[in-house]
Amino acid sequence: MNTEYSKVYDKESLPKTKSFTIFFNRKFKTEHWMLLPSMILLALISIFPFIYLVYASFMDFMLSIDHPTFNGIVNWKKILFSDTFWHSWGRTAIYAIVGLLIELVIGVGMALLIYELPKGKNLIITLWMLPLFVAPVVAGLLGRFLLNSTYGLYAWLLGLIGIDAQILGNVKTALPAVILMDVWEWTPLITLIVLAGLQSLPIEPLEAAQVDGAGYFQRLFYIIFPLLLRTIVVALLIRSMDILRFVDTIKITTEGGPADSTKVIGYYLMEVAFKFQDFGAAAALGLTMLFVTIFLGKNFVKLMTKGGE
Repeated sequence: MNTEYSKVYDKESLPKTKSFTIFFNRKFKTEHWMLLPSMILLALISIFPFIYLVYASFMDFMLSIDHPTFNGIVNWKKILFSDTFWHSWGRTAIYAIVGLLIELVIGVGMALLIYELPKGKNLIITLWMLPLFVAPVVAGLLGRFLLNSTYGLYAWLLGLIGIDAQILGNVKTALPAVILMDVWEWTPLITLIVLAGLQSLPIEPLEAAQVDGAGYFQRLFYIIFPLLLRTIVVALLIRSMDILRFVDTIKITTEGGPADSTKVIGYYLMEVAFKFQDFGAAAALGLTMLFVTIFLGKNFVKLMTKGGE
């Protein structure tokens, strides 16, 4: 072995000192040093807005005031003791749980179907991925026109079977309609991630199970799903982070109505900031969203790590 490029360390001959052991175990590699400048830049870009957000959450920060003044926890009280705040989080929870569940079931099912196709995979994937290339605003406009009670195709078809055509104008049906619009647009992303996970699965366990006489569903539940757990968790993590910022489709279709039935937390933040122009309260509201995002991300990563053990 060429000692100029590699060295073999005899651990028994190393000094038995705590400091040397820590340094040996935590030795930085070349790629870590190469990533360091970009990590520092990213930290600087992220830290300043965060500090300013915290600062704004304790200030009387409105466009009508020339110089923001310190008002303590007034903004936090305004947000935390508001019924609209908690109702918005409740709708967001419903939207996230129902939407993610539907997207997961359809996305994973479609990925398994495409994976098993003998021919035409590329064509099916291309057609299935088309909604991903549609901007959320355009998806909202499309849903708005299709559900219009006067000339909308879906409203007309539902009217034929006796269902109220005022879908986006009804408190009971507005939120489910918006959820389905999101499902239509983002389910292909789940399919794409899960399909990539399927294609990277080791073939040996599947072949061994097939030789042992295991059926398709036995292989699916005892081999494929356990191996895909981390991939599915990554897909859910990406979508859950995006759902908290969901405002585009709601802005185009319902604007939070009717009777605030579709006012999720992201739309409420936009309303507080740009409609009421209360940037101090909006900063406090944004920090609550940040805390929830960190909590969800931490637990998803913990689940992913647990699934990989």
